[in-house]
Amino acid sequence: MLTVGDKFPAFTAKASFNSGPEALVTVSDEQYLGKWVVYFFYPKDFTFVCPTELVEFSRRLPDFKDRDCEVVGGSTDNEFSHLAWCKSHEDLGELDYPLIAAQKLAPELGICDPVEGYANRATFLVDPNGVIQWVSVYNGSVGRSVDEVLRVLDAVQSDELCPCNWKKGEATIQA
Repeated sequence: MLTVGDKFPAFTAKASFNSGPEALVTVSDEQYLGKWVVYFFYPKDFTFVCPTELVEFSRRLPDFKDRDCEVVGGSTDNEFSHLAWCKSHEDLGELDYPLIAAQKLAPELGICDPVEGYANRATFLVDPNGVIQWVSVYNGSVGRSVDEVLRVLDAVQSDELCPCNWKKGEATIQA
């Protein structure tokens, strides 16, 4: 699995962007050059834990934008599955970030379940130079904390030594 300090792979992927008439798009790493990006991957469309995360990332998108950070979600399902899911699930129709079809990218990242082949619940925080600054992988039955993703983003962007449970605005460690 790729980890902290590794370069996030170059990619181009088909994606679904909400459920409007122009919902099918192409996304690539090049459109995020020079930006912070949170890439989060989930196991499967049409499941139960995953939509809770997708909705929360969408709800908290202004918090990411305030930190000059883009959000990209995805799974190993294709863009048509993403679109069908967004159209059929009342809470997913207005997501304001793309859901990429990560059939190639997920294996390159090393985040696929070795038996079933779907993406594990993984999060990558990538800096403006395309370097991974934080990685987190969860069991498929456990939803991630968007608050924790934002906390880590704040800490990494602070370029300071941040103690356990540090939150933006609190004192950092002066060495």
